[in-house]
Amino acid sequence: MRSILVINAGSSSLKFQVFAIVEGGLERRVRGQMDGVGGRPRLKASDGDGESLVDRAYDAAEVADLPAAIDAVQAFLRSLGGFTLAAIGHRVVHGGPDFTDAVLIDPAVLDKLSHYQDLAPLHQPNNLAPIRLAMEIAPDLPQVACFDTAFHRGHAAHTDCYAIPRKLYDEGVRRYGFHGLSYEYIAERLRAVAPDIAAGRVVVAHLGSGASMCALAGGRSIESTMGFTALDGLPMGTRPGQLDPGVVLYLLDQKGMSVGAVTDLLYRGSGLKGLSGLSNDMRDLVDSDDPRAAFAIDHFVHRAALSAGQLAAALGGLDAFVFTAGIGEHSPVIRARIAERLAWLGAELDPAANEAGELVISTAGSRVALMVVPTDEELMIARHTLALIGDPVA
Repeated sequence: MRSILVINAGSSSLKFQVFAIVEGGLERRVRGQMDGVGGRPRLKASDGDGESLVDRAYDAAEVADLPAAIDAVQAFLRSLGGFTLAAIGHRVVHGGPDFTDAVLIDPAVLDKLSHYQDLAPLHQPNNLAPIRLAMEIAPDLPQVACFDTAFHRGHAAHTDCYAIPRKLYDEGVRRYGFHGLSYEYIAERLRAVAPDIAAGRVVVAHLGSGASMCALAGGRSIESTMGFTALDGLPMGTRPGQLDPGVVLYLLDQKGMSVGAVTDLLYRGSGLKGLSGLSNDMRDLVDSDDPRAAFAIDHFVHRAALSAGQLAAALGGLDAFVFTAGIGEHSPVIRARIAERLAWLGAELDPAANEAGELVISTAGSRVALMVVPTDEELMIARHTLALIGDPVA
């Protein structure tokens, strides 16, 4: 069976899925993840029906880095048999000013993408590593880069610029927005499950270890909380979100920190982890009775509410607010806390529906629909990949 392999590589994990190319589209056949790379590696995968295919722990030395994780995943996929790869689709976080759509990868494209590594140091190097390895192993196999920035590239220039000299904007210093594959999927999903809402004014909250919000007007992105890099906007697991640039100048000049030390602080030592001093995982903080955990949650909810107000202003009103991603899909506590802060917009939460994680978690009388819509970035990557390789079966 001709298939598409989707790879979403992170700093300590490697997510993968296999989609069979069938008449009319795609069927998910395998979904898996290698977690804890370099620490407590564990490979888990299931088939299209959710039945377990593997659940294996490794010694840290066996899967010490991303290349080793890729090797382990390759070995597992080969053991399954039954499919022939037609292409590999990759999530690439930053497309910079050059890439507005998914693109077939060649050495020139890869070279350009390498230039954006400093703009997404937690993601871009890991996104590109599997591409390089696949080029060495199977140079004739088509590979497709799908960008988290692409969905936002239709913004008006005056909304995407910073108030700095225009020549810097022309060089690419501008607001890009991220999590675009997630928002693109949510926009498509809303057209299927709630077409009236999809045609209106919607704020989508992608709340996970990385977190952002996006304003959708008729299913198109018009504004996002993230900017030039994935540091901006909402507080995240280890990233601070919106930050006065003067803080960075102070750390460099007055505190004598190096650029590398500041980079490490902002990407790995801030956010929920930095505020709480306990954990970057919202589940740990919700379960904790430590006042520092409560403080970090209070800050997260406060900033989320402020961002929701900004995006509602950009839309000129609000018809729906959608929760998605790890926290958004699985934490009724955080959903309730944020929904409470949206009451001024006319949002009214249904506590029972929220606890159950139903599609609609607002009351019948709520002027703003509150929804929980699971995201599926990997499916979007597979669709873009299929469209670019032009497989005749589909």
